[in-house]
Amino acid sequence: MKRIFAIVVVFVAIAANSYALDLNEYRVFYKLTNEKTFDSLNRYLNTTSEQEDQLKYIFSLTEKKMKNAVTSENEKEAEKTMWFNLGNVKYVLSNDQYKKYLVAINLSVNSNNNEFFAENK
Repeated sequence: MKRIFAIVVVFVAIAANSYALDLNEYRVFYKLTNEKTFDSLNRYLNTTSEQEDQLKYIFSLTEKKMKNAVTSENEKEAEKTMWFNLGNVKYVLSNDQYKKYLVAINLSVNSNNNEFFAENK
């Protein structure tokens, strides 16, 4: 029985670890405050000026928190900052805009180069 429990714990740990991002992958959140990236993302999401102002503030806070987390190599803080960003952006955007935002973030994280997906839009 102990052996089965130990095996289950190992599988759960492996599964949980596969969903975590590497600290370098969190760097995608740095580019959100870049003027070109920000403008491209807003065009891609078709945001209003009020949404743009709110996103700019959220991205600025995210960048500061993420830099601190990555610099100190604190993965828990980096993940917490990512969820801070996603939660606040979800509040600001419509459901369709938020889905597009998630696609842009995921494509940017999973791309082989450090280019933000929305920069191409």
